[in-house]
Amino acid sequence: MREPDLDTLLLFDGHHAALPLLAALEEMLFGRFPEAKKRVQKTQITYFHRHVFACVSFARVKRKAELPETWLTLTLGLPHPLDSGRVAVKTEAYPGRWTTHIVLGSAEELDEELLVWLEQAYDFSERK
Repeated sequence: MREPDLDTLLLFDGHHAALPLLAALEEMLFGRFPEAKKRVQKTQITYFHRHVFACVSFARVKRKAELPETWLTLTLGLPHPLDSGRVAVKTEAYPGRWTTHIVLGSAEELDEELLVWLEQAYDFSERK
């Protein structure tokens, strides 16, 4: 695992147990999209190439009792709603653009299905 930068450590203050999950997600993400870039902000990490395609945060998109002990919220911008029990919240931000929040609790959830959704979000962002 690469050592996180100071901004990431500040964002993960109180959530340090989720740093290995972030590292696994980024390994998957940058392995598939090596040209993508990352911007750490006050409340989220944004992943983009030409445009934003994914974000990681600690947004509570489920009740606290429904969240795993260690978790991240992955947000994707998609051209369609995802029909999956893995989706915590999906909203049509504007016609033809769906903001989709997925709670990740373990590296095992970083599977082929999630990679397909990341690819859809990336492709959608590139067509803007």
